[in-house]
Amino acid sequence: MRTLRFHEYGAPLDVLTLEDTDSPTPGPGQIRVAVQACGLNPADWALCDGLFAGDLPRGVGLEVAGTVDALGDGVTGVEIGDDVLGPAPFTGPTAGASGQALLDVWFERPQGLDAVRAAALPMAVETAYRGVDTLGVHAGATVLVHGAGTTVGYAATQIAVGRGARVIATAGETHADALRAIGAEVTGYGDGMAERVREIAGGPVDLALDAAPVSGALPRLIATVETPKHVLTLSDFATARELGVRFSGPGGEGVVRPEVIGEYAQSAAEGRFSVPVARTFPLEDWRAAVELSQSGRARGKLVLVL
Repeated sequence: MRTLRFHEYGAPLDVLTLEDTDSPTPGPGQIRVAVQACGLNPADWALCDGLFAGDLPRGVGLEVAGTVDALGDGVTGVEIGDDVLGPAPFTGPTAGASGQALLDVWFERPQGLDAVRAAALPMAVETAYRGVDTLGVHAGATVLVHGAGTTVGYAATQIAVGRGARVIATAGETHADALRAIGAEVTGYGDGMAERVREIAGGPVDLALDAAPVSGALPRLIATVETPKHVLTLSDFATARELGVRFSGPGGEGVVRPEVIGEYAQSAAEGRFSVPVARTFPLEDWRAAVELSQSGRARGKLVLVL
């Protein structure tokens, strides 16, 4: 099968190669899927650069949609030929950007949800839900979602609105109208952001979720709330420690809840939830996908189609 992986650590465009390798064999409790679509994320490039270093070679592609084609010992509740989606493990010699992938956790892909939209869901849904849940977003709260135009921020906005919160979202023009249609009040980034947020809210917001890439924005988010403990970041862990901001990620707060992926996949199939897909690429065009992702101009999920 064809797989995208790296044999040494470094910049993804330098170390990733598309090569032929044997199909993986599912172990106990695992399934193998014939991959139809694979979502790409900045975390993939961080793995190439040495995040969670381990045995090499190692694959990339942390979320997949496909059709079950083999079952490991002890697997029940799924059959060969079923359409599924889920997060792909990243510690083996291949991952999701492959002709076939192993899954430890998976969910039925509901009718009405195509493979590309399904592959866009797992990481954005789990990360956003964990952030909203850990922050304590509840009905009646006024919540700032910073970076609402990112896939995680877009998902978090929908989850927070679904909980009955009033959501103020910072985003660029690409997704501003869609965020307003979801029910958020939208303002831009940049100078005066904290003052604009407080003006919209009529004072400090109750809670603020940072879903943007690391950008030095945490001091401005602190200015929108009463105390730094009312801010939680999903990205800027080092600055969070310095400023007394909460964070969810390695060494931080929150419990990983992969089971919510199935719930939001059903909502997506019914048209009640989405993660914006910016562009799809065939596996052979992976370099173009990496370049667009690292440019910071993707404006949505990038998906490899096999």
